[in-house]
Amino acid sequence: MSDLYNYSELRDRIFLCNDDDFNQLAIETFQFQYNFNTVYRSYCDVLRINPEEIKKISSIPFLPIQFFKTKEIVSTSFTPETIFESSGTTGSVKSRHVIKDVKIYEESFLKNFGLFYGAPENYCIIGLLPSYLERENSSLVYMVKRLIENSRHHKSGFYLNDFMKLQETLLENEYNQQQTLLIGVSFALLDFAEQYPMQLKNTIVMETGGMKGRKKEMIRSAFHEILQSKLGIDNIHSEYGMTELLSQAYSKKDGLFFSPPWMKVLIRAEDDPFDVSYINEKKIRSGAVNIIDLANVYSCSFIATDDCGKLHPNGSFEITGRLDNSDIRGCSLMAI
Repeated sequence: MSDLYNYSELRDRIFLCNDDDFNQLAIETFQFQYNFNTVYRSYCDVLRINPEEIKKISSIPFLPIQFFKTKEIVSTSFTPETIFESSGTTGSVKSRHVIKDVKIYEESFLKNFGLFYGAPENYCIIGLLPSYLERENSSLVYMVKRLIENSRHHKSGFYLNDFMKLQETLLENEYNQQQTLLIGVSFALLDFAEQYPMQLKNTIVMETGGMKGRKKEMIRSAFHEILQSKLGIDNIHSEYGMTELLSQAYSKKDGLFFSPPWMKVLIRAEDDPFDVSYINEKKIRSGAVNIIDLANVYSCSFIATDDCGKLHPNGSFEITGRLDNSDIRGCSLMAI
């Protein structure tokens, strides 16, 4: 089976899949990546996995996310169009996601945004990501920049630390009843809300995590309560994404995330990485978070993260913290 055949066939089906064909596409993606990703194949071989015996997604081996810090995780050989890197913390090793085709990432986040929020041009989109803008290889900055460009609103843009200008823009948009999306890193949103409290009615405030040592970590609910109180809004939205993924999940309230059709969350037992649950119709399953991201067709679509969470029967999920002894991510926001 040639690289070209796999790419064109799988690539064309990623963003067309639904719940009925997700399992089959995931298994085909596993077969492709087992054959063309040397790191992933070696990992599967160490586990003595017979790829021909993989018939359901809960049986697919999930690559520990730490491999992105020490190995080049690529399926097939190619010259990358770009490389995304994690923010990390001082002295930590950064994750690197080698990207063959950045258009896959663009299609993923644009289709995903459309599913959850509609067309970007319906919004004035404001990015408050001061620490991330210091890096040229942030996947988050890449996404927000493209959304800003697609919004085509003259007030859309990155506002860095110019809180006074941000306040003026938000108040002007409120006066004009302009639908606005303010997406920001947690510490910057908190600083702004504390310095410039206001009452917002036409603005969605979305946090991406990220105290990054700038402030004392706090539980997500307490952080959201402060923003709600200071900005006069009922709900804080959240984005769940990471350097190692090309898709995101969104929460519109209460920290309950939903993912697009080509991304699924599974839960593994913390004491047994091979005890994996998908959607259970009868109960909530708690444990460590595994993610299938079919957009990762040219890296690895099956990632065992260091996050802890809860998976609900309808496929939504919560992030409840971090595994013990795992690195503290630069984008982490403690949930418990």
